[in-house]
Amino acid sequence: MPLPLILGAAAAVAGAAGVGSAIHGGVKMKKANDTMKQTQEAHTANVRRFEIRNERCTAAMDRLGKLELEILQSFQKFSDIFERIQNKPEFRAFKHGDVTIPTYSPEDLKKVSVGAGVLLGGLSGAALGTAGGFAAAGATTAAVMALGTASTGTAIASLSGAAATNATLAALGGGALAAGGGGIALGTTILGATTLGMGLLVGGIIFNFTGNKLSAKADEAMEQMKKAKTEIDRICAYLESLHMTEERFEKALSATNNVYMRHLAQLGNLVILTGKTDWNEFTDSEKLMTENTVQLVALLFQMCKVQLVLSSGSTTEVNRINQVDIDLAINSSDAFLKEKGLTALT
Repeated sequence: MPLPLILGAAAAVAGAAGVGSAIHGGVKMKKANDTMKQTQEAHTANVRRFEIRNERCTAAMDRLGKLELEILQSFQKFSDIFERIQNKPEFRAFKHGDVTIPTYSPEDLKKVSVGAGVLLGGLSGAALGTAGGFAAAGATTAAVMALGTASTGTAIASLSGAAATNATLAALGGGALAAGGGGIALGTTILGATTLGMGLLVGGIIFNFTGNKLSAKADEAMEQMKKAKTEIDRICAYLESLHMTEERFEKALSATNNVYMRHLAQLGNLVILTGKTDWNEFTDSEKLMTENTVQLVALLFQMCKVQLVLSSGSTTEVNRINQVDIDLAINSSDAFLKEKGLTALT
């Protein structure tokens, strides 16, 4: 066969091989690009799901934290009224079955009321999750700590269970989706090549290699997204559990507080408005109302001590929900109100 024909045949074969390799590489590029797009969309949806859960849980915890601080601050008013009563007896701790509500010292009551006032004063400019951090750590403890600081800038981060959860998620980052950007740009450049024959054969090999590399990166990004999803699922489950627990606790705390606020108003009317300050002149119903108010304060004092969240002591594990103490506080509230025949409406 004449040499020109041989060379022409070789060029034709080379051209066919190059085009075939380029087409195969193009298919891989398209598949890898689709995988990256799906990965990005899935990760965005997962992160948004977390953000929604986190926002709801943080708002609920903030609401609870503020309620606890308001309750603690109200003890100042109770103390002012109660101290005016003369000849009053020592009130016993409430005991019924397995439930015991211990008494408190007037000094402790004053400390937490002042500290709670300090913290409430700083909430207006505080970040979301701050009040919830107090609830997570126990508002009573936070209020006492506030007394030892020169400002409201107490170590809030160490108190905030919700903030710790956010910090756990921060380790996930968005880097998993950064892979492959350069590969896509490189692939687009090669795709635009118009070289024929032997040149296209070389181009096809490069193109196919880039397709393989991008496919590997896309697969890696998908795996990282799946790992991130596992972590997000774990944290979302934690947030959902914390939110449900918070709702149960807040319901019990609000019911108790409603009864307390009504009793506090009645005690204020009796002592301040009517000027009746001698215990010996109180009627039986007035004595019972006063005793109930004292025990309601003790109950609320104990409930606001409860740490909703216990630190895991690890930067990789979410904090633990304090179910034992939470259930005990709720049961104590229910038992007290039932035994006393008190509800938020009566």
